[in-house]
Amino acid sequence: MKRILLACASGMSTSILVRRMEEAAEAKGIEAEIWAVAQDKAPTEMERADVLLIGPQMRFMKKKYSKVADEVGIPLDVIEPVAYGRADGEAVLNKAIDLIGE
Repeated sequence: MKRILLACASGMSTSILVRRMEEAAEAKGIEAEIWAVAQDKAPTEMERADVLLIGPQMRFMKKKYSKVADEVGIPLDVIEPVAYGRADGEAVLNKAIDLIGE
């Protein structure tokens, strides 16, 4: 089971992306729990995630989140703006899996 956390400004703009990532995971036969939270919830949610992906509008938060991610031992990165804008669930799912390293 892969646990993929997305963070954006309010947690709402990633809801479509989460749904598309879930569809892509199901199509590939990958068991995944994928959820999105607002930026203020991300640090506490990281404790139960395998990876954190940050919405491109929040790239300025990467340094802050990196400290917590290092403490809990998970990778993090910023979602590519094109994949985010297109709500390309497969591309974002692939990035998450690559970061997890499995």
